[in-house]
Amino acid sequence: MTSGRRDEQSTANGYTARMTTPTHAEQYERAALLLRILELEPIEQNLYRGGNENRGGFRLFGGQVLAQGLRAACNTVEGRNPHSLRAYFMRAGDAERPVLYEVERIRDGSSFSTRRVLAIQQGQAIFSMDVSFQVSEGGFDHAHLMPNVPPPEECEDDISVVQALPERPPGLSPMAGRPRPFEMRSVFPLGSPAWELNRFWNPVWIRFLGAAPPAESTLAHCLLAYASDMGLVSTATLPHNTTLARDQYQMASLDHALWIHRPVPLDDWLLFHKRTSTASGSRGLSHAEFFSRQGELIASVTQEGLMRVSPRKTAPR
Repeated sequence: MTSGRRDEQSTANGYTARMTTPTHAEQYERAALLLRILELEPIEQNLYRGGNENRGGFRLFGGQVLAQGLRAACNTVEGRNPHSLRAYFMRAGDAERPVLYEVERIRDGSSFSTRRVLAIQQGQAIFSMDVSFQVSEGGFDHAHLMPNVPPPEECEDDISVVQALPERPPGLSPMAGRPRPFEMRSVFPLGSPAWELNRFWNPVWIRFLGAAPPAESTLAHCLLAYASDMGLVSTATLPHNTTLARDQYQMASLDHALWIHRPVPLDDWLLFHKRTSTASGSRGLSHAEFFSRQGELIASVTQEGLMRVSPRKTAPR
């Protein structure tokens, strides 16, 4: 890691990549790996195989399966971009095994196309997803405003913040501070007094650290799908930050819905505005919006996740 900051331009896979220092080199390596594993291997018509990220002992990340499943669906559609998807996570995936993606071509209409994707490991379905595609059209245009938060330049890199903590807070996610394909800067610095407060929202600036594809490309949509699962299920724990330590929760994504409203500009910062509306029955509901730096609403997300207190760890923090 070096001191100071500089912007460089390099190219990879025909796209432009923004290189920013200081940061961990492993983040750039993970971004490049993500681009590689999104180049799915075609097995036969409508059937693809995807490799996995090196998760260091963690289970298969749902965002990776979302991105690869969407990529598989995109490979069967021409001249149309995805605008919405609805997915269900049915079994925990094994990060040591490849994933097969089977695409069913449900319908191709004059304006919309529909695809269904099934992700399979060891002969069992671990994930299913329906995706809708649309031809490019004009029409009415409105959106609510981006929340008033500090710009990314006034926020610190999450990895640097975690590394500077004298000790790791018990409520901090095991994934916090680990290298990801996206640089992340939390508006509420991790481990800070503001972060410790009970709250219902968690805005985070994110920026893809690999070669940024064109905003209108299906690859940009797939990378956004990956990002849409980063820390979303855990957002439902925020109102309970002062009562339970993080290792007392059993959490997993159950279902996930994503709507893409506008082109996805991955060559700059996006505000990932996460918030929770309710939790009950061992399930938590979280929502999010992606905004461009200029305040344009790019996409919306809703996810329900399992949020269960482990029966073996019930003592308050």
